[in-house]
Amino acid sequence: MSKKRTITSSFSYAWEGIIEAFKNEPNFKIHLVFAALAITAGFVLKISSQEWTTLILTVSAVITLELINTAIEALVDITSPKISRLAKTAKDVSAAAVLITSLGALIIGLIIFLPKISYSAFFY
Repeated sequence: MSKKRTITSSFSYAWEGIIEAFKNEPNFKIHLVFAALAITAGFVLKISSQEWTTLILTVSAVITLELINTAIEALVDITSPKISRLAKTAKDVSAAAVLITSLGALIIGLIIFLPKISYSAFFY
């Protein structure tokens, strides 16, 4: 039977996970930098509510998948310390999920921001 946790302790564990990823996962930092750039661009270019919704969902998906990828890699390392084809598959597939989502985020960013950048550069 598991221990009962308070909401406060649950949030605390979640923040510990974010801090752990930030300290030890270079790709997590890269995703956060791009997220900050996209959010800053959203403010500067005054994107619409619908574009904000799309941007926030996209950024959240990439960061969430990076965290899940980190968790999968840690679990694989614990359960399969020796080199294993299946362990490699688990790590590679979880990394591929992050890659595909990141590429989708890039395309969404281009769809949102390119017209605004082109319009701004042309008229100012």
